[in-house]
Amino acid sequence: MEHVSLAVIGAGQAGLATARAARRRGLTSLVLEAADSAGGSWPHYYDSLTLFSPARFSALPGHPLPGDPDRYPRRDEIVAYLRDYTEHLDADLRYGQRVERVEPRGDALVLTTADGSRFRASAVVAATGGFSRPHRPALPGLDAFPGTVLHSAGYRRPDAFAGQRVVVVGGGNSGVQIAADLASVARVSLATRGPVAWVNQRPLGRDLHWWFTRSGLDTAPLRRVWERGATLVIDDGRYRAAFATGNPDRREMFSELRGEKVTWADGTVERVDTLLLATGYRPALDYLAPTGALDARGRPLHRGGISTTVPGLGYVGLEFQRSFSSATLRGVGRDARRVLRGLSPRRRGSR
Repeated sequence: MEHVSLAVIGAGQAGLATARAARRRGLTSLVLEAADSAGGSWPHYYDSLTLFSPARFSALPGHPLPGDPDRYPRRDEIVAYLRDYTEHLDADLRYGQRVERVEPRGDALVLTTADGSRFRASAVVAATGGFSRPHRPALPGLDAFPGTVLHSAGYRRPDAFAGQRVVVVGGGNSGVQIAADLASVARVSLATRGPVAWVNQRPLGRDLHWWFTRSGLDTAPLRRVWERGATLVIDDGRYRAAFATGNPDRREMFSELRGEKVTWADGTVERVDTLLLATGYRPALDYLAPTGALDARGRPLHRGGISTTVPGLGYVGLEFQRSFSSATLRGVGRDARRVLRGLSPRRRGSR
């Protein structure tokens, strides 16, 4: 069994930011990643994904995104950037190492991977983030729907949906972007429980994230404010214009799903070919179940990323972990530094 000062689970944006923060504290971290390369969820997002934050606000600590800092990067740029980021880390990254179990042992935590490897760590950071497990809501009639049911995590491009009637369930930036993407080849409705509130991407000529940073909102704990009321969608005008054409359109969530037909709030009934669920994600932290770190619903018990039940355990990359930006490229580095200060693993540079 190997002994390490700090084990980081996941080599996505949160894990890489944690590894860099650890090095800055004089720690060599072991990063265990289930996939065969770094990047976390990014390689699996849809082809047309474009960030709603410019490059200058979408980088991890110590390594700016190349090119125009005011451009809005696409998925493949971020994938390449994250893989390049690993070249600048002084960390032990091991791929194909899926952590299946973490257990407390004395004053340490023992990690077991799928191939049977075991590691004893003074501290562990779970950096598998909040975007690992697609959330499929319990919609009445969904299991009996004979058409295609697809989560946004499985959507790549619109070609396969040509000529179809598609309903995208759930708003937010991704739902709106996918609906507009699909509308180039299909008849599309976005079904949400509340109205879409369009947020100007560049108020007074400055990107919204510039204002967030200057005002302090970027680091504010705004979860309750964000979750209330309308669905907020950041837009430079393109998506609002797309919805103004009538395809896609936005409708109140359907009241019934029976067979291949949906019943809309106004009583209209129509046949649907595909239901695409843009319904978000949940943290995938089953490997922590033996520790007592999770509540009955599998959610981590923590305060600001520090486990409240398991000494030596922390988290980076959870949505609203500390602030509005906690699950973003620009926010994970800040949270990683705070979590490592709170965990205070022993400063041991070698194993």
